[in-house]
Amino acid sequence: MTERDPNLVTSSLSQRFSRAGVTVEVHIYRLEREADWTLEVVNDRGTSTVWDDAFASDDAAYAAFLTAVNDEGMTIFLDQATVIPFRR
Repeated sequence: MTERDPNLVTSSLSQRFSRAGVTVEVHIYRLEREADWTLEVVNDRGTSTVWDDAFASDDAAYAAFLTAVNDEGMTIFLDQATVIPFRR
């Protein structure tokens, strides 16, 4: 018999968040068999920012998100890359 994949537990703190004209999706989740939470922020273009460190609680993950917003602003979640088109 094969072992099934663990379920993903989503925190009730996961939500759409808007400030300064920028809206992102905040995803806080963990595997059902794990204690630590993951924090991911997805912008309107689908670009994902995932924190390297795991969090002991979903509250701690959300607090880290708010700290980033308050310290850096919402523009840290925007696509900042410069795209240079090739000549055809």
